[in-house]
Amino acid sequence: MQRIIRDHARKYAFDWRDEPLLRVKLGESFEIETYDAGTGYFKTEADKAIPANRPGFDRYPPMANPIGGPVFVETVNRGDVLVIVIEDILVGNQSWTAVGPKRGPFGESSRWPELSLEHTTKIFKHFPGPSGTMRDGTLRFSDRIQWPITPFVGTIGVAPDREVATSLDGQGPWGGNLDSRDVAIGNRVLLPVAHDGALFYLGDVHASQGDTEFTGTAAETMSTVRLHFESLPKKTIPFMRIEKPDAIIALHCAKPLEVAVKTAIANLMDWLITEHGYSPTDAYCLMTACPDLRVNVYQMCDMAKLSYVAGAELPRRYLK
Repeated sequence: MQRIIRDHARKYAFDWRDEPLLRVKLGESFEIETYDAGTGYFKTEADKAIPANRPGFDRYPPMANPIGGPVFVETVNRGDVLVIVIEDILVGNQSWTAVGPKRGPFGESSRWPELSLEHTTKIFKHFPGPSGTMRDGTLRFSDRIQWPITPFVGTIGVAPDREVATSLDGQGPWGGNLDSRDVAIGNRVLLPVAHDGALFYLGDVHASQGDTEFTGTAAETMSTVRLHFESLPKKTIPFMRIEKPDAIIALHCAKPLEVAVKTAIANLMDWLITEHGYSPTDAYCLMTACPDLRVNVYQMCDMAKLSYVAGAELPRRYLK
């Protein structure tokens, strides 16, 4: 099986000029070994998120959120939709999150001064589950609190059309740092392709995350991701989509948050109208009356140039 090893998964931009690291065929399984968002810097709680101490933080935007790629996908061309099928995510034996001065919405807090007085790193140990692996393992937050590891890919995408976008704050219809917890095992991610071969990148796996990724970092971890590609030739979609076994999700990113939510719902309506036989009136009314419509606020952290990310989700039983 072809693989991008971890030491080669250290790109910090979605760049159409990069030479492909792999060439794969549709349906061919392959693996990408990923670094955590700190490129291995955070090993113990003594490793504080002090910018002056972190490699690559002497520039803006800093060199954080490394990704592996690009992967050239044979027979996929500009104007197609790339379908990414995530087969497996195997996380490392620990993860981390970091808070401190000027980090997150309370990084300059007078209400809770300890949040802004000093840098704090928390290391979460991972423990294998019944399978003997982290696939059904547990993340230990403290001696009292633990939860199942629920991994997903935080940064995923193809090279944008003409611009170069960083892996830290780059976002668009083509993907980027969207931190959607539904980019997970068993789901299909749909992305519009701007270049022949798609030029696919992936990184920034989280062992778990709450909605909004409130502080700007979740449970950041190293991983090995196994996946394969399918394609929808000559197809147009407005933004990244996710297909779950039991639901579909249309995404959008923007500021303010209400624009992200409104546009994600409009993208879902477009999906229902163009592919599932809904009239515009019925789709519009469904959005306000259906008790099972959900709006996921995946990312709403006040950080760099990041926009807020919303996903409008509808169970498949409503599809015609």
